[in-house]
Amino acid sequence: MSKKPGTADAQEVEPDMAAAGVEAPADGKQDGPYQADHEAFMRLAKENEEMKDRALRLAAEMENLRRRTARDVHDARSYAIANFARDMLGVSDNLKRALEAIPAEAKASGDAGFKALIDGVEMTERGMLSALERHGVRKLEPQGEKFDPNFHQAMFEVPDPSVPANTVVQVVQTGYVIGDRVLRPAMVGVSRGGPKNAAPEAAAEPGAPNAQAEKDA
Repeated sequence: MSKKPGTADAQEVEPDMAAAGVEAPADGKQDGPYQADHEAFMRLAKENEEMKDRALRLAAEMENLRRRTARDVHDARSYAIANFARDMLGVSDNLKRALEAIPAEAKASGDAGFKALIDGVEMTERGMLSALERHGVRKLEPQGEKFDPNFHQAMFEVPDPSVPANTVVQVVQTGYVIGDRVLRPAMVGVSRGGPKNAAPEAAAEPGAPNAQAEKDA
C-alpha cells in the first residue's frame, strides 16, 4: 500500500506535536498556521523545562536551608551556655585555690567547725562541676598524654629523658571542652630530651576544634 509523499516523514519528525494535538499538514509543508502552532509548541516546551529547572533549584535551596537551620539549632542548644560556663570555671578555680591554701596541720587539727567549712567548700566545688558536666562541659585529663596544641597550652618545658618528648608531665590549670569545642585549654608543662613520639594517632578527644569555632563559643 503506497503512502502519500511527506506524510510519514512529518509524523516521525514531530511525534510530540502529534501527541499534543497539533496536526501536521498533509502536504508536509510547515508554513502558515502550522508554523505558528509549531513555534507555540516549542515555546511552551521551553517554558516547561525552565519551570522544572526552577522547581528543582528551589527544592535544593529549601533542603540546604533546612540543614542549616537544624545545624544552627543544634549549635544553639550545645553551646548557648559556653560563656556562662567559662565564667563558672573561674569560680571553681577560686574554690580549689581556697582548699589548697589550707595548711595540712589545720586540716588535721580536728576542729569540728573548721572541718565542716572545708567539707562545705569541697561539696560546692563538686556540685558546680557536676552541673556543668550535665550541660556538656567535660574536664580534660592530659597527664601523661602527647601534647596536643588543639587542647593544651604549653607553659614550660621539663627536661626528662625517661619519657618521650612533648609528653604532658604537669598540669598547671585544668582544661575543659564543651561539645567538641575548647572551653579552656589545659595549661601544661611538657617534657623534652626524651625519644621522639611515634607517628601521631587520631586524637582521642572528639573533633579538633578550629579557631572560628572557639570564637563562636
